[in-house]
Amino acid sequence: MNIIDLHCDVLARMHKAKGNLSFADSKDLDVTYEKLKQGGVRIQAFAIFISPSIKSDQKFQAALDQIHYFYTAVIGKNPNMKALKTWNDFDRLQEGQIGAFLTLEGVDCIGNDMQKLSILRELGVLSIGLTWNNANLAADGVGEERGAGLTAFGKEIIAFCNENTILSDVSHLCEKAFWDVLDIAHFPIASHSNSKTICNDNRNLTDEQATHLFKAHGLIHVVYNPPFVIEKGDASISDLITHIDHFCSLGGVRQIGLGSDFDGISEKIIGLEDASMHPTLINELLKKYSADEVKGFACQNFLDHRPDRKTRLD
Repeated sequence: MNIIDLHCDVLARMHKAKGNLSFADSKDLDVTYEKLKQGGVRIQAFAIFISPSIKSDQKFQAALDQIHYFYTAVIGKNPNMKALKTWNDFDRLQEGQIGAFLTLEGVDCIGNDMQKLSILRELGVLSIGLTWNNANLAADGVGEERGAGLTAFGKEIIAFCNENTILSDVSHLCEKAFWDVLDIAHFPIASHSNSKTICNDNRNLTDEQATHLFKAHGLIHVVYNPPFVIEKGDASISDLITHIDHFCSLGGVRQIGLGSDFDGISEKIIGLEDASMHPTLINELLKKYSADEVKGFACQNFLDHRPDRKTRLD
């Protein structure tokens, strides 16, 4: 069964290692070409994440460096990896190819310069999250105590996403900013979030948030990071599926997907330690859900709700 994974942090790992990691088969990466192939991953999203420790005047260059690794180390050295720069590119994938596209996790790297955002779009970014956990010029993330909503600049970015058919990712936003995005975004998505009812972590979504996201034709892609899966102890695949069960109970069976967060997490779900192990998750899901429903979770729900195929709710 084909997998679409909406979030991994390979590019940040490669940037930190100054490019000295092979995307083909490095044992130090959770996501490699070989592991994607073994795991049946058909399309992988690659986040551009700039650490808060990087100085402000160096952040845009760091973003460009990560994009460089994407096109040289991920795409350039692996002939069966195909860069997806537009939604139409998804339809052009050939048998045996693995699609890859860029996402932006936090707009810190552009400062207050929309021209830089336009450059990132031209380079292939198809999804934009305004923040990581911290605050920036666009909004507050979940780690900012102030908990403010979108700034005027943040609203300008969402308008840019709407105009350019780009996903607006809410996964790291504080709750006030989440609601502000949902009010104006045409293409909202949570690329890697779980249920706060099941695991009470501030990175997870309340039932009210999840329900309204579903009503807005948005998707929630469950994340494999154990602290967002279970409050204590070792996380199992069954624990992750509990989040899928809960989102289904809220009416989201056709709006749930996968967002691993591989290479961005230090702890792992038992039996789901890297991209090669997705079939284990699929097999467990097939014990509870129909093949059609599991295909939806794995890939089809995302394809059905692709921005170029969606209409906005009035």
